[in-house]
Amino acid sequence: MNNSKNKIMLPEETIISKIYLIRGKKVILDRDLAEFYGIETRRLKEQVRRNIERFPDDFMIEFTKEELDDFRKQFGNTSKEIMGLRIAPFAFTEHGILMLASVLNTEIAIQVNIQLVRVFNRMREMLLSHKELFLELEKVRNQLSDHDNKFMLIFEYLKQFEESKQQELEYKNRKPIGYKRNEEN
Repeated sequence: MNNSKNKIMLPEETIISKIYLIRGKKVILDRDLAEFYGIETRRLKEQVRRNIERFPDDFMIEFTKEELDDFRKQFGNTSKEIMGLRIAPFAFTEHGILMLASVLNTEIAIQVNIQLVRVFNRMREMLLSHKELFLELEKVRNQLSDHDNKFMLIFEYLKQFEESKQQELEYKNRKPIGYKRNEEN
């Protein structure tokens, strides 16, 4: 099994580019996994349907029609890619990908799954190691948002002040009305 000739290596960038955020979960679509495993998407789906009890909601997501339409719009898929997405795809979480290894019990599937799990773990480690940085960025973003609101309030006050000054100036410069007395006597 450790024979380097038989090892399948997918570029990490390729794997990461196929990870999407659906319903708040990081997932990989069935067609991308099928490509990684070197099988047809329909064969992957057949195996999943035969073993559907192994894929609860937190392991696999089946797109709704609305989600599929949104996904197509979001990524501006070409007509060829849309043809590949005529049927709502399955989207597998990290745990679903692990379960696929037992359903697709082939050497390629096992090797690819090991690589996929390593990529997910590296992503998780990176997020955890940079958690403080993300928290600081969020804090700065919130402060900037708060500052934006304060600046808008200041501009509103300045506008009101300018309007009152304009009204006061107009009042002073208005032409007096009424009877004019001649005070020469």
